[in-house]
Amino acid sequence: MRELLAKHRELVRFALVGGTSFVITLTITYVLKFTVLRTHPVTALIVGVLIATIFSYVANREWSFRTRGGRERAHEAALFFLISGVALGLNALPQWVSRYALHLQVPHVSLVGQEVADFVSGMILGTLLGTLFRWWAFKKWVFPTEGARPESARNDNPDIPDRKAA
Repeated sequence: MRELLAKHRELVRFALVGGTSFVITLTITYVLKFTVLRTHPVTALIVGVLIATIFSYVANREWSFRTRGGRERAHEAALFFLISGVALGLNALPQWVSRYALHLQVPHVSLVGQEVADFVSGMILGTLLGTLFRWWAFKKWVFPTEGARPESARNDNPDIPDRKAA
């Protein structure tokens, strides 16, 4: 099991960052949805995803993809947030369809039915769709070059000799 985890370290770290981002999204979305954005659930979801995306950039850059790079930092950040914007749209799309195309909202369904539909469409389907897109796009465009930042890998791995000590 350890060998499998080591082989897929980036994916495991990406998943942990994603899980934390999911909790951030969920918390912010529902706090907003049940307080100041009661009549704007898709907006609440978008705000939650935006805040989680900022956390995600820092965590993915410095931890998940810490040895990847290949771009100047400003270019990398711009691509990250552009791709995250596309993913945000993909994340919100299922909830938008649920609410406004399928009318899975009060008064057409019960409040419980509405909340279950919002959770499944926005938090589950939307998050899954956005996450799959991000994994592919981040590796392809944002952090394309493996081993581009070996200094940070050296700091985390005692098996890699430090140039300064030599």
